[in-house]
Amino acid sequence: MAVLLGGPSAEREVSLSSGRGCAAVLRDEGFEVVELDAGPDLAARLLEIAPDVVFNALHGRWGEDGCVQGLLEWLKIPYTHSGVLASALAMDKERSKEMFRAAGLPVCESGLFAKSEVAARHVMAPPYVVKPNNEGSSVGVYLVAEGANTPPNLSDDMPEIVMVEAFAPGRELTTTVVGDRALGVTDILTDGWYDYDAKYVPGGSRHVVPADLPPEITAACLDYARRAHVALGCRGVSRTDFRWDEARGLEGVILLETNTQPGMTPTSLTPEQADVFGIGFGGLCRWLVEDASCQR
Repeated sequence: MAVLLGGPSAEREVSLSSGRGCAAVLRDEGFEVVELDAGPDLAARLLEIAPDVVFNALHGRWGEDGCVQGLLEWLKIPYTHSGVLASALAMDKERSKEMFRAAGLPVCESGLFAKSEVAARHVMAPPYVVKPNNEGSSVGVYLVAEGANTPPNLSDDMPEIVMVEAFAPGRELTTTVVGDRALGVTDILTDGWYDYDAKYVPGGSRHVVPADLPPEITAACLDYARRAHVALGCRGVSRTDFRWDEARGLEGVILLETNTQPGMTPTSLTPEQADVFGIGFGGLCRWLVEDASCQR
C-alpha cells in the first residue's frame, strides 16, 4: 500500500502530519506501507511501487480536487475517499453550493468576484467573508466585520477570482459521514475566528463531542451531512461544517462546506468524532482501505 502525503498545496504540512499518522496506524493494523510524498514524479513512482491500493492523505489543491484521483483512475489503482467528480465539486466552493441548493440544503448567499473588485468596494453588505474558491483549512480567509468602512486589503497571492460569502453567525459545528452513516456532531469552541492555527495548533480550539445541542439541531446536522455527502457523490469519509445561530432555532443551521479529505492529524475532528462513536483510529483507516476502489 502507498500512503500519499505532502504534495505542493498550501496544506502540505497538514497533509504530512495526516499521512504519517495514517501510515503508522496502518502498519499497526498489519499493512505493508510505503509513504510517498506527492511530487511531479508521482505517476512514475506509483508505476515503480505498483501498490495494491493508495491511501490518499493529501489535502488542498491537486490532492483533493480531482487531480490525483484522475491520475489514480488512469493507472487503475484503487484509492480511498471520493472520486474525481465528487472531489472536484467539493473543492469548488461555489459549485458545491449550487449542488447543495439544488438538494434543498441551507447555505449562505455567495458569489464569485474579481479580486480587484472586492478590494475596491463592498460587493455585499458586511459582515461577509472573502476566501479562495478552491482552498481548504481556512487558507486565505478574510472576515469583513459589520460596519466596516473599507473593503478588505487582499494579499497578492490571493487568486484573481475569489468567493464572497455572507457571514453566518453562531456556533461552529461539524459532522462526519462514514459510508452512509452520519456519526454525530462536534461543537468547536475557540477564542476567536476558527482559522488555520485554531484548527491545527494544539490548544487552538476545544471540541465538545457529542455536542450539547437540542435534539432537533443534532438531527438536522446529521441529516444535512448525509444529504450533502450524497448530493456531491462522495465515497468513504466526508466531513460537513455548519454554523448554528441559536437565536433562530432550526432556521439558524447553515451548511458551510463539505470536505472530502478530512484532516487525520492528532488534533483533527474526524478521527476524534469517530473514536467517540465507536470507531478507533486504526479501525477507521482500515475501513477506508477496505472501501478503496476506482470509479470506473
